[in-house]
Amino acid sequence: MFIIAGLGNPTKEYDGTRHNIGFRFIDELADEYNIGVTTIQYKALVGKGIIEGQKVLLVKPLTFMNLSGESIRELTDYYKIDPSRELIVISDDIELPPGFIRVRPHGSSGGHNGLKNIIKNIGTEDFQRIRVGVGQKPPRMELADYVLGHFKPDEREQMDEGLKKAAGALKLMLEDRTDEAMNAYNQKVPKKKKEEDGTEQAQ
Repeated sequence: MFIIAGLGNPTKEYDGTRHNIGFRFIDELADEYNIGVTTIQYKALVGKGIIEGQKVLLVKPLTFMNLSGESIRELTDYYKIDPSRELIVISDDIELPPGFIRVRPHGSSGGHNGLKNIIKNIGTEDFQRIRVGVGQKPPRMELADYVLGHFKPDEREQMDEGLKKAAGALKLMLEDRTDEAMNAYNQKVPKKKKEEDGTEQAQ
């Protein structure tokens, strides 16, 4: 069985924020595959189902982002999950443009507090993840204000496309085809050039 965990914050005021893109991904999977993510278990909302012929547990930790690992550790222990093969985590990424995704078979937290706490609690960086781009923080804006803010109207279509790509990548990952998912869905970030006024523009 695979644990598919989307990261976010559980209370109503965080619905639709950049930091909650992992929760939205789980919600869309649940709708597509008719999986009820309604049971509370080990500090998370969970739902069991089948995706692409694989048994899955969809997970939305209720611990708030910075303590996501507490719930995931208890679930991996209870279900005797091997994180390196059977745990897939979906999170936001401020280093990627809106809607870009990056699949990784393992790696560091990249400064993401939710991933950092998972690594701390399960004791390894060796688990698969899909990072969904939410765009870079504007200059002079606090990071917390940015990631807890909502998408602009022109970003929403990009995010819809990004989640479709993330779902396509997930299907390959469930078939043990993570390398194919990386080749098919990882996107290069456009380089930026400095204009005469010193601002940076994407090429």
